[in-house]
Amino acid sequence: MANRVPLLPKFIRETLSKPQHPYILRSCKSLSSSSFAYNLDEQQLTPTVNPQEKDQNEQVRKLQSLLQLGRFDCAQNLIKDLIRSKSPFASPADLFTHFRVSSPTTEPTFSKALLSACVGLKMVAEAIDLLKLMRKDGSFTFLASFNHLLESLVSCGQFDKILILFEEMVESGLPADTFTYSKAIQAAVNLGDMKSASELMNRMKKKGVRPSAFSYNVMISRLCKEKKMEDAEMLFNEMLADKVAPTLITYNTLIDGYCKIGSLEEAFNIQERMKLENIAPSLVTFHSLLSGLCQAKKMEEAKRVLKEMEACSLLPDGFTSSIFCDAHSSCDNSDSSLAPYEHDVKKGVQVNSYTCSILLNGFCKEGKVNKAEEVLKKFLKDGLVPSEVMYNTILNGYCRASDLLKAVSMVEQMENNQLRPNHITFNTLIKKYAEMSDMTGAEKWVKQMVVKGISPTIETYNTLIDGYGRIGLYEKCFDILEEMEKNGLRPNVVSYGSLINCLCKNGKRLEAEIILLDMVNRGVLPNAQIYNMLINSHCSTGKLKEAFKFFAEMLKKGIAPSLVTYNSLINGLCKNRRVEEAEDWAQQIVSEGLSPDVITYNSLLSGYSNQGNIQKCLELYEILRKSGFKPTLNTYHPLITVCSKKGGVTLVEKILQDMLQMNLAFDLVVYNALIQCYVEHRDLRKAFDLHHEMVHQGIHPDRMTYNSLIMGCFSEGKVESVKELVNDMSREFPFKADTYNILVEGYCKVQNFSEAYSWCREMLDSSFLPSASTSNELINGLRVEGRLQEAAIISSKTNDMRGIVEFSTHGDLYALAQM
Repeated sequence: MANRVPLLPKFIRETLSKPQHPYILRSCKSLSSSSFAYNLDEQQLTPTVNPQEKDQNEQVRKLQSLLQLGRFDCAQNLIKDLIRSKSPFASPADLFTHFRVSSPTTEPTFSKALLSACVGLKMVAEAIDLLKLMRKDGSFTFLASFNHLLESLVSCGQFDKILILFEEMVESGLPADTFTYSKAIQAAVNLGDMKSASELMNRMKKKGVRPSAFSYNVMISRLCKEKKMEDAEMLFNEMLADKVAPTLITYNTLIDGYCKIGSLEEAFNIQERMKLENIAPSLVTFHSLLSGLCQAKKMEEAKRVLKEMEACSLLPDGFTSSIFCDAHSSCDNSDSSLAPYEHDVKKGVQVNSYTCSILLNGFCKEGKVNKAEEVLKKFLKDGLVPSEVMYNTILNGYCRASDLLKAVSMVEQMENNQLRPNHITFNTLIKKYAEMSDMTGAEKWVKQMVVKGISPTIETYNTLIDGYGRIGLYEKCFDILEEMEKNGLRPNVVSYGSLINCLCKNGKRLEAEIILLDMVNRGVLPNAQIYNMLINSHCSTGKLKEAFKFFAEMLKKGIAPSLVTYNSLINGLCKNRRVEEAEDWAQQIVSEGLSPDVITYNSLLSGYSNQGNIQKCLELYEILRKSGFKPTLNTYHPLITVCSKKGGVTLVEKILQDMLQMNLAFDLVVYNALIQCYVEHRDLRKAFDLHHEMVHQGIHPDRMTYNSLIMGCFSEGKVESVKELVNDMSREFPFKADTYNILVEGYCKVQNFSEAYSWCREMLDSSFLPSASTSNELINGLRVEGRLQEAAIISSKTNDMRGIVEFSTHGDLYALAQM
C-alpha cells in the first residue's frame, strides 16, 4: 500500500511546488547511453564528467572526511568558504542536496554544521529555506536540525525570529520537544517578554512536555536581574512542585539575586538548602555571598565566608581579591585592600589587571595617588603585566589632584613599558588643561595626540568647545565645530550642549537659542538636558514666560521633561514669590511618574521662608525627612532664617541639633543666620562665640557677619567693640551702603551725633545715599544739639543726591550750608 503523504506546514508545501533540483535531474540523465562515450580500441566504458560536478564531488568528499575525523570546526569553516564563494555550489540548499545524496551517514552532523554556518554568516533566510528542504526530503533529523537552528539563532541574538519559527512549527502540527520549548522561552526572556515566557511554560506542560531546569533557570535569572525576588521565589517553588531538580545554576542565581538587593538572610537560607540537597557550592556561589557582605560593609562576616570557601577546597582567585579591594576602596580604606592582595600573592594567586585597576582607583579616589603609583611598581615587580588602564587610572588621579607634572610623567612611563598612550590618555590631559582654562596647554596635547598617530575623538573636540566656551571665546567654539565636520566627525548633542551651557551661564540666552536652532537644522535633535539648560537660565533671571515657552516646546517635540526640568521651574516660581504655583508643579512631578527630591523640597522651603511662613516650612521639613531624603545645607539655610525671625531661639537650636545629627558642618550662611538670630534676641555673647568658632573653623566672616555683630554691639551700647569690629572689617572689605547705614543709625541711637555725622559724610563722599529715616534721624539730632550747619550740609547733600531741590523755610540753614 502506498505511503500517505502527511499534511505539511505551509513553508514546506511551498518548497514542494518548486521544480525538482537540477542535481537530481542530472542523476537521472546519467542512466542514458548518450551520456557515455566508448573507447573503441579498448572497448571500455568511459563516462564524461562535467568539471563543475567533479569539483562538487571533491568538496563533498573533503567535508565527509573532516566530519568522520570529528573536525567539526574545520568542516564548518570550509562550508562558510563554499557558501561565500557560491562556487561550485549555487546555494546552501544546493550543497545540502549534493551531500545528502553522496554521504547520507554523516548527514545529521553535516546539517548542524551547515545551519550553523548560515546563521554565522547572517544568512538566516537561507538557513530557514534549508530547514524547509530538510523537511521536504523527509530527513529523519528534522527536529534535531530545527533545534540546532534555534540554538544558532540564540547565539546570534535573533530572538524575534526564533518565536516566529516556533509558532509556525506548532501551528503546522509538528511536535516540539523540551529543547524546542526551552529555546522559545529563552528567546521570550531575552526580549524582556516574561508574560510570553510564562505562557510558553504553561503550553509546554499542557502538551505533556516536561520542563527542564534550563527553562526555569532562564526565567528565574531574568526575574533576579529585574530584582523581582518574590516572583523568582514563586517560580522556584513551582519548579520544586513540578519535580524538576534545581541545579547549581538555579541556586547561584537566587543567591546572587538576594545579595544584590541586600537580602543576605535569604541568600544564606538558599545556601543552607544547597547543603541539604548535597549540591556542592562553586566559586560563583561564594563570590555572590562575599559581594553581598562587602556591599553591606560586613567585613568580618565576609572573612568567615572566605574561610568556609577555602574549607571547600575552593581557592581564592583574582576576582575574589577584586571583591575585597572594591569593598575597602568604597569604604575609603584602600590601605586595607592591600591585605587580601598580599595574602593571595603568598598563596600563589595571580592578581589580574582588573583587580589591580580597582585597587589603584581606590587609592586615587582617596587622593593617595603617590601611594597608587608605589603599589603599581610593586605589582610590576611581582610579575604583573602592565596595561594602559592602570597607567590611565593613575594619570587621571594626578589630574584630579591638579598635579600635571606627575600626570605627564605617567605618559612617559607608559611608553617606557612599551605601552602606547591611547585616546583616553590624551583626552584626560586635555580635559584637565581645559578645566584650568589653559587652552594653550590643551591644544598642545591635541597636537601631541596627532603626532602619536591618534586621531582626536568627538570627546576631544567637545572638551575644547567646553573649555573655550567657559572663557568666552565663542568664535573658537564655532571654528572647532567646523573642524570636526572637515575631519568627518559629526558634532553631537554634547558638542552643542557644551556651547549652549556656556552661553546660558554667561547670560547670552539669545545666542544659546540661535545655537539650538542651528543644531536642529543640522539634524541633531536636542534632548532634555539641552532644554533644561535654557529653562534654568531663564528661571534664574526671573524670565518665567520664556522658561515655560521652552517647556511647552519640549512637550510638543515629544521630549519627556525630567526631574531637573520641574525643579528649575519650581525654583524659578519660588524666587518670584509664586510659591503656591510652585507647589502645584511639585504635585505634577508625581503625576508624571517621577518623585520629588531634596532639591524640590529645598526650593519650596526657600519660597515659603521668604514669605515668612514658618508653619509651611516646618510642614515641608517633616515631609522631607519622612520621605527618606537626607536634608542638605540648602534645606537648613531657609529653615534657620525663618525660624530665627518667627520661631525664637529654642526652635532654632532644635533645628541645629538635627543638623549635627545629619553630620552637616555649619557653613558661612548658617553661621550668619545664627549670629543674626542671637543678635536679634539680644544674646551678644553667643553671637560672638559663633564668630570665634567660625574663624577657628577657617570660615572667613563676610559683610553680613560684621554688620550683624555691629548692630548687636550698638544694641548693647558697646561702642568700643564697634570700633574694633569696624577696624577688622576695614582690613577685609570696602564699606558699602548697608554698613554705613548701620553705623550712622547706631551712633544716632547712642546719641553720638559727631561719629554719626563723620560716617554719614564718608558715606556721601563714597557716593552712597543713606536711607531717608537714617538721614532724618541724624539731621534732627544735630539740630537738637544746635549744630545747624552740619545738619544743613547733610540735608543738602542727601537732597542733591536724590535730585530734590529743597525750598527750605529755614533760609539761614540753607545759607550756612553754602558757606
